[in-house]
Order: sequence, then structure tokens, then C-alpha cells
Amino acid sequence: MTALVEARNLGWRHASRLKPAIEDISLRLERGERVLLTGDSGAGKSTLLAALAGLLGDEEDGEQAGTLEVNGTVGMVLQDPDSQVIASRIGDDVAFGCENLRVPREEIWPRVRRALDLVGLDLPLDHPTRHLSGGQKQRLALAGVIAMGAELILLDEPTANLDPEGRREVVEAVATVVAETNATLVVVEHRPRLWAPMMDRFLHLGDDGLRESTAAELPAPPVLPAARGVVPGAQAMVSARELRTIWGPPRTLDLPEGASTVITGPNGSGKSTLALTLAGLLEPLGGRLDYSETLRQGLRKAPHAWTSRQLAQRIGYVFQDPEHQFVARTVAAEMAVSGGTQERIDDLLTRLRLTHLTEANPFTLSGGEKRRLSVATALVNTPAFLLLDEPTFGQDPTTFTELIGLVRELTDEGVTVASITHDELYIHALGDHTVEVR
Repeated sequence: MTALVEARNLGWRHASRLKPAIEDISLRLERGERVLLTGDSGAGKSTLLAALAGLLGDEEDGEQAGTLEVNGTVGMVLQDPDSQVIASRIGDDVAFGCENLRVPREEIWPRVRRALDLVGLDLPLDHPTRHLSGGQKQRLALAGVIAMGAELILLDEPTANLDPEGRREVVEAVATVVAETNATLVVVEHRPRLWAPMMDRFLHLGDDGLRESTAAELPAPPVLPAARGVVPGAQAMVSARELRTIWGPPRTLDLPEGASTVITGPNGSGKSTLALTLAGLLEPLGGRLDYSETLRQGLRKAPHAWTSRQLAQRIGYVFQDPEHQFVARTVAAEMAVSGGTQERIDDLLTRLRLTHLTEANPFTLSGGEKRRLSVATALVNTPAFLLLDEPTFGQDPTTFTELIGLVRELTDEGVTVASITHDELYIHALGDHTVEVR
């Protein structure tokens, strides 16, 4: 019987890179297999999925080696829920793939309804997609793949930015789908134990290429020291009183100076909007937002009225989507934009395992590498106040631990840090103070 996927000595080199992102990959996937793919950040897992999905581009984008044959329809779900929403209503969003495949009109809507039922998204077809949580958006993307009739489902860290409830929803939806459709499933995940029970095959991509693995070899979560708590009597660097933003109810909170605060809460509760407002990047709609003199450094205007230079000298911000803050053509140029010293730049690139990528285009990096670069650019000038929106997605245990260590060093130096996160390990290690957003 013909395999669903047959790759022989497959390789891909991005046009802007000297070294291939993947090379000498040989892989055979049978119909109905459930495969978990692990590997270090930057090993090429996402590139391999993109190859299977036919998304690598043509000769202008890069150079392919070897052969790849895919004998079926492919659907891919990305790690960022927002990047996959196409239409303003959920029914139209699920139908989009079917329309592109020229599925007869009379078949499309029964397919849409069945797909939504399979993923457990029991909402009207005209329900606005902007009102969905992160977990619901991932299930919506999965429904679109199902409606297309995908025989190969590819999931690239589909629960990376989700709260615990959202992660559970997505895993359960995927289990239901593959049991019902017998589709072949490939999941890339840095926290693989969540997915292991439904898998019948394990693969690992590393320096030695692609090899068969086992559940017993799955990476264990790193062991980290516990958070320290807040020094009694510590003053607040940032204080909000009945602060109204463009999303969510009024908030009252304090961020203690020189400590690490974690901001938690369900997807869609307004955490990112709150952080952008605290950083002076969005204007409050009401209430009070006060900064300590340590942060103001003589400025008296409201934070949102500060100039870009004034903000950058005092506050660092790492966006949830790393690409939103890239402005240069190479990693080295991206770091140089900050105006930091070369010694500081070299130290950060070394510690965040990016030295081999200095001449690479930031947009061609893996998801985990993009995240580390975005953190590095925010740390170059060591601002007094640093906000991080989901700082650890895409990280393997080694790079995760290094990021935790860097943030802890910042608080040791007196920097005030606030991080939006759903990661229990991050909260355990850096939750000196916790703000829960509902």
C-alpha cells in the first residue's frame, strides 16, 4: 500500500542562510498513524512540517534537496491562534478551505457543521471570531482542517500560548478528530507529555538527524528554584487604580519594584491589552496609572504621552508575536538597532544560543529563535521596567531554563519585570508576585 508521506534525503536551505534548516531527512508515514515530533528549539521541526504542508516556497525562497511525496490532502494548524483566523464569522472561517478546494456548494455547510461538532465548538455559524478565546480559535482552525477532508493533520505547538483549560480543550478535540476520521496526525510540541497518551509513534529531530524515539525518552520538565516572594515594604514601580482599558473591566494592581510579577488569567481576558497600557503603548480609557520616580526619571506627563525615545529609555516590551518588533534584515542588525554595547550584545546572543544566526534574516528563524531574539533586543539596554508577553513559547528545556535565569538576573539587578504567562513552571520560578486577570 502506498504511504501517505514518503521523504528521502529531504533537505531545505533558506535563501538567506548558508546552512540548511533541515537535511538528509528520510521519513515514511502510513495512513492513520499518530506521531509526536520533538527536538531542540531551532532543530528544524517547523521547517519539516512546512515541507509536508507544501509551504516552503519556490527557488527564490530557498533550495530543496532530496524528494518528498505526499499522497493526500494536508491541513496545518499553527501555534499562534490569531494568525489563522480568516473570516469574521466562524462558519465562513471553517468554509474557507472547502471553497478553495472547490468543494460543491451543497456539501460545504454540512461539512462545516460536522467539523464544528467534532471539535466541540457549539456556537452559531454567525458567531463573531473576534469573541473566541485562544483555545476556541485553535479548535476553529482544526475544524477548518477537518472540513477540508485533510488526510494529514499537522499541528505546530498548538497549545503553546493557551491557558490550562484551552490546552485541555485542544488535546481532547484532536483526539476526537483522529479517532473519527482516521487522519494521520503529526504534532510538534516542547511539552510533549500532554500529547503522549494518544500517540503510537515518537520521532526526535536533532543534530544526528531524524530518528525513532520512545515515550520514555520524552524530555522531562526542567527543575527550577521556586519564586522568592516580595520583600516586605517594597514600593510599587507601577500602580493602577480602577484602570480602564479597551478590553476588560477596570483593574487595580501594584507591580512591586525589583521583583518578578506574573500576570495570569484565561485567554481573552485582556492580559495583553493591560500590559500594553501599563507600558505606555496604549492610552487608558479611565482610572489612574502611576509610575514611581525611579521609572519616571523626572517626566511628569502621562506615560502614553511620552516620546518613543523616552519610553525606550525606561521600559522594555516583548510582544506576544516576535515578528511585530523586528525591523532589520539580519539578527546582528536587529541587535544593533538598540544602540547597546557590542559586549552586551555578544553576551546575550551567546546566552540565548543565537550566535550562529547573526547573519540570518530574523523572519526565517524558528518560532523559538524568534522569541529569544525578541527578548534579547529588549534586554540590550537593561530598562528599569520590562514587560514580557508569553516569553517562553517555543523553548526547549535548555533554552527555557536560560530565559528563566536571565529574568532572575534582571530582578537581582533591580529591574522590575512583569510577564504574561500560562506556563506553570514559569510561574513557579518567577512568580514573586501574581496578578490574576479575569
